[in-house]
Amino acid sequence: MLLYKGSRDQILAPLQSVCGIVEKRHTLPILSNVLLEKAAERLTLLATDIEIQITTRTNAVGKESIALTVAARKLQDILRSLPESSEVTLTLDDKRLQVKASKSRFNLQTLPAEDFPRMSMADGQTTRIVMTQKQFRHLLALVQYSMAQQDIRYYLNGLLLVVSGSEMRVVATDGHRLAYATEALTESQQNCEVIVPRKTVLELSRQLADNDEPLEIILTPTQAQFRFGDIELVTKLIDGKFPDYERVIPKQHTKLLTLKRDQLLQSLQRAAILTNEKFRGVRLVLDDGSLKIMSTNAEQEEAQEEIEVDYHGENLDVGFNVTYLLDVLNNISTETIQCHLADASSSALFTLPDNERFKYVVMPMRI
Repeated sequence: MLLYKGSRDQILAPLQSVCGIVEKRHTLPILSNVLLEKAAERLTLLATDIEIQITTRTNAVGKESIALTVAARKLQDILRSLPESSEVTLTLDDKRLQVKASKSRFNLQTLPAEDFPRMSMADGQTTRIVMTQKQFRHLLALVQYSMAQQDIRYYLNGLLLVVSGSEMRVVATDGHRLAYATEALTESQQNCEVIVPRKTVLELSRQLADNDEPLEIILTPTQAQFRFGDIELVTKLIDGKFPDYERVIPKQHTKLLTLKRDQLLQSLQRAAILTNEKFRGVRLVLDDGSLKIMSTNAEQEEAQEEIEVDYHGENLDVGFNVTYLLDVLNNISTETIQCHLADASSSALFTLPDNERFKYVVMPMRI
């Protein structure tokens, strides 16, 4: 039975869209597979890891209805290895999927489509938002590096998404730093707060295009759905109470530095070379007209960088994890960045000039 006949790229592109979430090793073997369903000259591809499900579609030929599951990575690797201009045929023959291209032949084992677990959209109150893919992708880029990884406080292993009237806020924190960004919405929405899992955020960042094509977001208390292009991504949400981010953002810092992003980034990158590999600490030493960036390591090696700044006030010596400072500078695109400081035991606040829509907070460390 003919499942697909056409160019390699026309089947490889949607397959790559769904394969990103497929785990290499899974307790359920069928979750390493992709579901291929053909009906009415449309081929639907679906993958899931139980927490996230991605569906996409492409054109197919022939009127037969066929459904099967096959090893996602093996099929992807086979298609990738074929020449770009290849014409590919996929046929089901005695419970095996045959892949043909020119003089190449591959036979893959299949598992029944009816055994494949699917996520259905949850019931309950829904909030529906439409924005451009570029807007949401930019929001994610501003904060996602601050998400925790495998933290015992499971609610930190994701991103807080808040809809408040005609504004969307995204917040991420790992307990040591916090990133906050907002975007105006075209329509006022019902207020809601959800925590989107880390894996979903990274997958969306990978898949969303940097263009003005629409993205539809549908939020329920337990699930979120993202629709863009031919892709539909459904994810479970993290059930937990996110920290009070408003309380973490400093309000009364008196020392303000306006710094060139590239200059600060390059100085920190050089100082980072001689930091202690485990603690990655740098000292920021601020005095009249000068910001020194200093680091040492266990071998008693030292680095010092100096930047001229427009500052005339009391001296300050404060330590930070250099990785946290580099993360924010690598993920913003403005020419300058503002650094708000108070004392050696207070967090630093980074903002963008004339922009209230982004804030980044870093806790100090003792060096």
